[in-house]
Amino acid sequence: MDAILTLTCKDQPGIVHSMTSAVLAADGNIIENQQFTDPTTGLFVMRTRIESEQDLAKLSNILRQGLDHLNPILSLREHQTKKRAVVLVTKESHCLRDLLYLQELGELPISIPIVLSNHEELRGLVESHGIPFAVLSPDKRTAEVEINKMILEHDIDFVVLARYMQILSEEFCAKYPAQIINIHHSFLPGFKGGKPYHQAHARGVKVIGATAHFVTGDLDEGPIIEQDVAHVSHAATPEDLISIGRDIERRVLSKAVKLYAEDRIFLTGNRTIIF
Repeated sequence: MDAILTLTCKDQPGIVHSMTSAVLAADGNIIENQQFTDPTTGLFVMRTRIESEQDLAKLSNILRQGLDHLNPILSLREHQTKKRAVVLVTKESHCLRDLLYLQELGELPISIPIVLSNHEELRGLVESHGIPFAVLSPDKRTAEVEINKMILEHDIDFVVLARYMQILSEEFCAKYPAQIINIHHSFLPGFKGGKPYHQAHARGVKVIGATAHFVTGDLDEGPIIEQDVAHVSHAATPEDLISIGRDIERRVLSKAVKLYAEDRIFLTGNRTIIF
């Protein structure tokens, strides 16, 4: 069996020795390993890919016995098991299209059992990929109840906001810590409200970009997962900025989703460690 183990614990002597000893006790072999100690929080994080003849339950039991003295946060899953994502959208399709395309190519190791939206516009796109599509209630509180229901019914691992133009409540965000990924434009200075690309054009920005981050109760201030930028000139029209921005947004969101799906993101306080 091929498995991915993630570990987070307080930095202390003997962690790597304990890991290798536990893997050996399970008749396993480490085929990939990455680790980092965060000097700010004093946390040690590790992502290890293991080959073993043991089944998942037996491997998990042996590894936990060998690592419990570290008081770690552990997760273990079969490498081939795809994480299940519910995607939330509104009307813009570029981020959704990229997720669906990369999933069909096999380049994005996730399963999308359902797409939810607060509008009908993207139903045809979603259903053409053989994925169910459902429209949420216009009442925000009711919509969150419906999203919760879908998460439970479809055994969802994480939520992707692919240009979902609704603000989630603090209660909802708190229920799914580090399980909701959002994408938004990134400008310097930051432009809030409607038509941000037109605002950016009016101020003559020279760099535009996008940020994918975990969603928290603080709007657009959650831990950052992935970012990218593009340089633009005075000749770029607002429509040019929108086009460039869309391209950056879709790439950044897909990269963040892939990182999450492959267990490469670790939280240390408000920062992320990315392997």
